[in-house]
This record gives sequence, structure tokens and C-alpha cells, in this order.
Amino acid sequence: MKIYTKTGDKGTTSLIYGQRVAKNDLRVEAYGTCDETNSMIGLALSYLKNENFQGKEIIENVYHKIQTNLFHVGAELATPTGKEVKWKLAPSDIELLEKQIDEWDTTLPGLTNFILPGGHPAGASLHVARTIVRRAERCAVSLGEEVNPLVLAYLNRLSDLLFVTARYVNYQLGQNEQTLHGNS
Repeated sequence: MKIYTKTGDKGTTSLIYGQRVAKNDLRVEAYGTCDETNSMIGLALSYLKNENFQGKEIIENVYHKIQTNLFHVGAELATPTGKEVKWKLAPSDIELLEKQIDEWDTTLPGLTNFILPGGHPAGASLHVARTIVRRAERCAVSLGEEVNPLVLAYLNRLSDLLFVTARYVNYQLGQNEQTLHGNS
């Protein structure tokens, strides 16, 4: 099978079930931004490859599931209204995110100021992934009632988990968080 099809050469692409839309269609922007998030998560995880710290294996396992779920989110967003979604999110997917947020957040120093994104390259990349998933969420919200509410909840919770994971990674690797007013 060839990678290129030439069917998008005139600025259109196919949704699931074959409906053609412009490549700047809001649905395409939403699932494309999820794909961008997924790639940035992959970059963040690559920075952890040679690091050893408590919880690294859990991070890798959790984010493997998240990366898979981002394909499910993309499938939901790429499925036209009224058609059956083949890969669906479940409430348990959101519960997994909440469980990890709660678990890792309890190990971190409390926040008293806004923190500046940065730290270890993995932590900084997770902060970038957080901002990308927020953009995906804004795109999905713009689609209105056409979007499964679980998609919106998943993207919202994922941005929270990415924030906490960035802090957790930086903390585990001894990176001080920079605040608006200096070090915390």
C-alpha cells in the first residue's frame, strides 16, 4: 500500500465513511490537533528514555493508553454526525485520567503561584502537549452539539493530567519550578 493517495491534492480529505471535506474543516482541525498532541506526548516520552526515577514505568504505561485513546478521540471527531463511531471513549477512560491526576498531585508541593512551563525537556514537552490539547478542546467545543460530551471531558481532563505529569516529571528529576516571582 502506498503512503500517498493523491486524493487530497486539491485541499480535501475524507472523514470516516468517506465524506469529503475541506482540509481546513473544523472537524479536521480538531482531530488533527489531537494528532499533534499525540506526537508531542511521544516526544516527551522519548526524553525519558534514558532517565530513571520512581514512577517512570507507570507514566509510560498510562501514556501508552492515552496515546491510543487520542486515536479514539480522533475517530469520534472524524465521524460525521449521525454515523456510528467505531472506536468509542468510555467513562472509564476519563476515570483513569482523574485517578492519575489525584495520585501524582498528592506527591507534589502545593501551588501558591503560577509556574512557568519548562524544566526537564520531558516536562517542558508535556507542558507544550497541554497547550496543544487545549487547542484541540477549543476546536471540539466549536463543533457544538455534534461532539460526544465524553470527548470534551476527556480533552479537558487530559490537559489537567499533562500539567500534573509535567510537574511530576520535573519534581522526580530534581528540576525546580520557576514561578512568576522566582523559584518555588
